[in-house]
Amino acid sequence: MADLSLYRNIGIFAHVDAGKTTTTERILKLTGKIHKTGEVHDGEATTDFMEQEAERGITIQSAATSCQWNGHRFNIIDTPGHVDFTIEVYRSLKVLDGGIGVFCGSGGVEPQSETNWRYANESEVARVIFVNKLDRLGADFYRVVGQVEKVLAAKPLVMVLPIGIEDDFVGVVNLMDMKAYVWDDSGQPENYEVKDIPADMVDKANEYREKMIETAVEQDDDLMEAYLEGNEPSVEDLKRCIRKGTIALDFFPTYCGSAFKNKGIQLVLDAVVDYLPSPTEVEPQPEVDLEGNETGEHAVVDPDGPLRALAFKIMDDKYGALTFTRIYSGRVKKGDTVLNTFTGKNERIGRIVEMHADERIELDGAQAGDIVALIGMKNTQTGHTLCDPKNPATLEPMVFPEPVISIAVKPKDKAAVEKMGLAINKMVSEDPSFQVETDEESGETILKGMGELHLDIKVDILKRTHGVEVIVGKPQVAYRETITQRVEDSYTHKKQTGGSGQFAKIDYIIEPGETNSGYVFESAVTGGNVPREFWPAVDKGFKNSMQAGTLAGFPLLDVKVTLTDGGFHPVDSSAIAYEIAAKAAYRQSVPKAGPQLLEPIMKVDVFTPDDHVGDVIGDLNRRRGMIQGQEPGTTGVRVKGDVPLSEMFGYIGDLRTMTSGRGQFSMEFSHYAPCPANVSEQVIKEVEERKKNG
Repeated sequence: MADLSLYRNIGIFAHVDAGKTTTTERILKLTGKIHKTGEVHDGEATTDFMEQEAERGITIQSAATSCQWNGHRFNIIDTPGHVDFTIEVYRSLKVLDGGIGVFCGSGGVEPQSETNWRYANESEVARVIFVNKLDRLGADFYRVVGQVEKVLAAKPLVMVLPIGIEDDFVGVVNLMDMKAYVWDDSGQPENYEVKDIPADMVDKANEYREKMIETAVEQDDDLMEAYLEGNEPSVEDLKRCIRKGTIALDFFPTYCGSAFKNKGIQLVLDAVVDYLPSPTEVEPQPEVDLEGNETGEHAVVDPDGPLRALAFKIMDDKYGALTFTRIYSGRVKKGDTVLNTFTGKNERIGRIVEMHADERIELDGAQAGDIVALIGMKNTQTGHTLCDPKNPATLEPMVFPEPVISIAVKPKDKAAVEKMGLAINKMVSEDPSFQVETDEESGETILKGMGELHLDIKVDILKRTHGVEVIVGKPQVAYRETITQRVEDSYTHKKQTGGSGQFAKIDYIIEPGETNSGYVFESAVTGGNVPREFWPAVDKGFKNSMQAGTLAGFPLLDVKVTLTDGGFHPVDSSAIAYEIAAKAAYRQSVPKAGPQLLEPIMKVDVFTPDDHVGDVIGDLNRRRGMIQGQEPGTTGVRVKGDVPLSEMFGYIGDLRTMTSGRGQFSMEFSHYAPCPANVSEQVIKEVEERKKNG
């Protein structure tokens, strides 16, 4: 049986271009997993195996791989940095025990790093920090450490100091053993010497070592007392304290180097072993019942416990669908039958494989603590729990954001219609933030996603991976509707046609709800004028109607409906009659309640060189943006603001033109806000025209 204390399930996450994938490559090289190192900018990285990834030099899917270091087994998940793919980061964090946060030595804490850091905090994942690219122009380790404190409100525990910077970066001072690790120019990670600390760095090294010890001994009162009395703790005691504080998220051991030049990676790997938790040291996953309420039970990491596993990613390749699964408790073997608690159906595990990027190693079985891919799962989707059929339980499911942008697509020729349907179904099962629906009026296929790049890449995958060429319509914004006034109203549904009739009378209040409350229904009926068994039918009638607002047919948000009174007929009243009454009541009253169109507002984060700040801010203002703040950095300024999504189409092209190709931006959904009247009128007009021409 494997010793779980020697397992480390870790993710590597960061802003796009901070060098996560390169760092993963170097780790695999050092641990002997690959012999030739692929470079991202050549499109040859091992974990970037999709064509789209190799071309764009970005990671889209999180790739899973495993390797060995100092007798420990690492399961590593390399996650994407681009904001349209944060869903990948989020679901990877859900199944990891620890992580390496990579920051660019010159770019520092960038927009996406903040989002990923926030997700990691929510998932309570312990992390070590690696400040990468210290060989780059403008790199400054100490500035990045300051940003981690200021921007992320985190406490970095500096464990190494850089020797030299930019072109002169040669190695690091390890504050634990107070030695200098210096690499030669061969670019080989193993070509380094351990020397004495350079004379001009001794004072700084002593200062930072003292800070490190002071922070570490706060984890142990006895050691702290001894330290205050002048006794320095041993290396073992220091490591024990740092491990305790790291797992408790009190601080984050911080390292630096250059992954590209192969400098400083070994110390990060040692830190993963020394300070990040094994599967048994993290809080066990809470179990929930079928309604999603916590049962108080936990999936304790134990190979002899009942099976509890979470499918966190579905990936389709030439051999069939792979279901990436984290096993929390129990064990599985080839040919086992497991229960999917979401579908209520049993599934048989055909094969179990360990993934090394897109290669696979067949396994006979796997156990608690493992991350493996299962083959042969027919109905399992991301976020589903697999468990022992005799001892069922559900792990806390994942929550995915709603898509905010959609495009209409149709295949270029009739022959591709069926092919496109199958391809899109596969893509939807792989990515829960990507949704698809058919517009019943026009018959078009509508793809919905998290941003322009997200959908752009989906169309690209359709073309290359599945060989389906499509005609793409103009991007559409996912507007919503709400109401602004309270309306008290009554509706009676009567129908007499031979035989039994239909009768339902409802008195109700429709009013604006709390922000983000969605749809809320309550009944204040007393005295049985509307019998209790019909309340759910009234609720259902209103709830279903909320899918289409009365202004332009967009779903209605933040509405509260209260059933106050009504009437019924002992023979003619039925659930269906009350449901019909509620639907008609909705159509009657919502137009009186001051309906209003809402638009998605995006949190936009733009990086621009200093000399273009005025142009960028002026342009965002023209796009109806609200500037929230500016942060100057060494190489430029970050401008943050809230901008309506409808104004952000094609922004990357405009930004590059304005900034001579040097600007970058990221955006993520923030909230819905009322549309100005002129925008609202335009949207309603467009919807009507589309219906007319549909």
